[in-house]
Amino acid sequence: MDSARRWFIGAFVFVLLFWASNAVIAQKLKDSDCLTCHSDVTLTGQDASGKTINLYVNADKLKHSVHGAMFTCIDCHKDVKSLAHAAPPEKISCAACHADAQQAYAHSMHAQASKTGKNPAATCQDCHGDAHQVLAAADPQSPVSHTRIPATCGRCHGQRFLMESNGVSAQPFISYQNSVHGRAVANGSEQAAVCTDCHAAHAILPANNPSSPISRPNVAATCGKCHTVIEMTFKQSIHGQAIAQGNQLAPTCTDCHGIHTIKSPINPNSPVAAQNLSRDVCARCHEGVRLSQEFGVPGNRVATYFDSYHGLASEGGSLVVANCSSCHGVHNILPSSDPRSTISPANLDATCGKCHQGVTRQFTLTPVHLGDGQYPKAIGSIAVRWVRRIYIVLILLVIGLMFLHNAVIWRSKAVARRQMQNPYMTRMTANQRWQHLILLASFIVLVLTGFALKFPDTWFAHALGMGENLRGVIHRVAGVILIGAGVYHLFYLAALKEGRRLIRDLAPQPKDAFDTWGAMRYYLGLSRQKPQFGRFSYAEKAEYWALVWGTALMGLTGIMMWAKVWVGDLLARWWVDVATAIHFYEAILATLAIVVWHFYQVIFDPDVYPMNWAWWDGKMPVEHYRLEHALDASSLDQEDESANARQTAGVGPVQESAGK
Repeated sequence: MDSARRWFIGAFVFVLLFWASNAVIAQKLKDSDCLTCHSDVTLTGQDASGKTINLYVNADKLKHSVHGAMFTCIDCHKDVKSLAHAAPPEKISCAACHADAQQAYAHSMHAQASKTGKNPAATCQDCHGDAHQVLAAADPQSPVSHTRIPATCGRCHGQRFLMESNGVSAQPFISYQNSVHGRAVANGSEQAAVCTDCHAAHAILPANNPSSPISRPNVAATCGKCHTVIEMTFKQSIHGQAIAQGNQLAPTCTDCHGIHTIKSPINPNSPVAAQNLSRDVCARCHEGVRLSQEFGVPGNRVATYFDSYHGLASEGGSLVVANCSSCHGVHNILPSSDPRSTISPANLDATCGKCHQGVTRQFTLTPVHLGDGQYPKAIGSIAVRWVRRIYIVLILLVIGLMFLHNAVIWRSKAVARRQMQNPYMTRMTANQRWQHLILLASFIVLVLTGFALKFPDTWFAHALGMGENLRGVIHRVAGVILIGAGVYHLFYLAALKEGRRLIRDLAPQPKDAFDTWGAMRYYLGLSRQKPQFGRFSYAEKAEYWALVWGTALMGLTGIMMWAKVWVGDLLARWWVDVATAIHFYEAILATLAIVVWHFYQVIFDPDVYPMNWAWWDGKMPVEHYRLEHALDASSLDQEDESANARQTAGVGPVQESAGK
């Protein structure tokens, strides 16, 4: 029994002495002892998972870090008990000292993304740096110092492929760099907002989280951390009151100024610049009917503004003319019933007087937005309404009679002039005229109905007065007619004698290039010799083949757009997009070619003005034909034979013309 007691006491004393020895060693460990092995010497080890890690520390950086100035190595690495330790120290948790920051981070978007294990997300070291090199936020060299925060966040959020692989866009960071805040920070500003000022530092939450500083109800308070006076003013405005009442449709700071793209109001690209404010900001809410339906706010306010002198001058580029904020205020917008409002009857003299000095109550009490129907019984609205009605009738009547008067005179003079030009020869056969007429009608219908879809706000779109379904049907029917006319024309060229002759005469030849050069030299006065043309000049040939090419291209792309599902399944969806682009731009090219090229030759050319009537009756004066197509011997010989036959029969050219 005594031996057992002695053995137990001896073992206890040994353990006590061993523990005391280690405690003494641990207490004696200093940073210099640790840095004997871990200072700037490449030393590797393995962590708990078996991953190879570096085990060295930059002694100079450790000395100047916030941790090096406050703690020793073993204050953090508490598991290190002696200088000689086989295993690497356990991973240090920042939460041991920074519990509040860790708790905030745990609820953030970064922490939630890290939990999935699929998306890499920022951790403490990604923002603050290695634990041995952490600098205080006040240190200009710290990655979390005010001016360096955008660059720190940008290491991830500025990488397009990294962000897109995680379902997030890198554009917000790019936009911030070009914003008034980003540019100020880049220039060294310590006051301009950086990422953490709006999104917070550790508790970064999505905008749909009510606790997020960028959730809609909290945006004004977030901006107010810097713009305190503006925040107080905004909260008292009708917009701020609506936000406080939970109205999600009411605008807040970012709705007007933008989110990451915020620019100075004097920047012409800013939505709140004087020239952009009414159309780009206020119109988004006050031009539609949603406010009227949901909250009874009058709509079409911006439309009536743009109908006024102020709006027209603003659209014309004036930077001093009144816009919405000039009258209603900027952040202090209030209804006219509020005595604090700039448009309250008691304050209108001062508001209008900012531009119109000397205004009186008689001037300012007249309603402004007359066109929105809010004042149907006001004398001004009644007067404007009747003036509009009277003048619409007057314009239609007077201009209609003027047009009819001139049309009668034009027709009489055109017929008289045509009768003076004789004799005539056949330029277009009846078959060709019908083809031309069908082409003319279908082309005009296609142009009007096609551009009415692309430009729905234009006058001709409104003049058509048809819904989308009817417009689409008419456009497709006209397209089918045009394609049918093209198919018939191919048959005409191949099967009929006059068609085969037509294609031979229209075939391009090397002479056409020399004729083009010669014509330009002649009409510029550089040559006295005018080129001689055959049945068709180079200009007529160019127009014909352009028509063939355009009709084929428009028909093919139109069919692809019509059968977009079939084409998209057969080829790929982008083929339909390409066809749509070609169809649109080819339509512009064809329309302008007709107006600039064809209309000149058949209408505006002084030799044929007021019109070349061959499209109507197929006839062309022989004298003009000899002048323009002197090399077409066969046609001229036929005309000479016909003229001789008429003279033999005793029918003169004047008599024949009168008979026609």
